[in-house]
Amino acid sequence: MGWFSKSKRKEIWDEDIQWPLGDIEAAHKIRDICRSAADSAGKVADLTQRPGSEKNKYETERYQRAAKTAMEVAIKISDDLLRDSSVRQIVSLCMTANDLRIARVLFRAIQAVSIREDVLNEHPGLRQ
Repeated sequence: MGWFSKSKRKEIWDEDIQWPLGDIEAAHKIRDICRSAADSAGKVADLTQRPGSEKNKYETERYQRAAKTAMEVAIKISDDLLRDSSVRQIVSLCMTANDLRIARVLFRAIQAVSIREDVLNEHPGLRQ
């Protein structure tokens, strides 16, 4: 009965990436990572008022691993517009977790004016 085993499930961002990865595949990977980590990012934002719990530590580490992997994949995308679109998804993930420091840094990396405007409309807290 494997249902009740305590084995740790493997997250999408913990899987080995088979390089070279094409730009489109990389963008899909980033999208999948951000969607999978969105629940942890939301919990991180909710749990900041209750520091010190073990659940808080687990969700924070899960979110941080996902964001780090997504950023590492985004760096390797050569198409500027596709990279900007992928970084936009990572910015949204960071904003969900109330991680304004990382979100602002990533926002500055977006070069496409239309994507920057969309991000600012969605997350007005990034305006400086």
